[in-house]
Amino acid sequence: MENELTSLIASDILDTDQAITPQSDLFAAGLDSMGIMQLLLLIEDRFGVEIDPADLSRDNFSTAEKIAALVAEKKAASSR
Repeated sequence: MENELTSLIASDILDTDQAITPQSDLFAAGLDSMGIMQLLLLIEDRFGVEIDPADLSRDNFSTAEKIAALVAEKKAASSR
């Protein structure tokens, strides 16, 4: 999931040729509030999970790795 998110963020959100890894600082790469909103829609559509407003923290969205962990947590919670 990390690699899929990394690819989607680079191509659909940041629109960059810059190398992005799952551990890259997305804010340093250009992620802003508009990008986060686009990313939320993409995550809901692609992974079928809903991210609570309380989860919209700078820490949760700082890397694709952390976003993947959040999505996995939401998927696990929804299957219980």
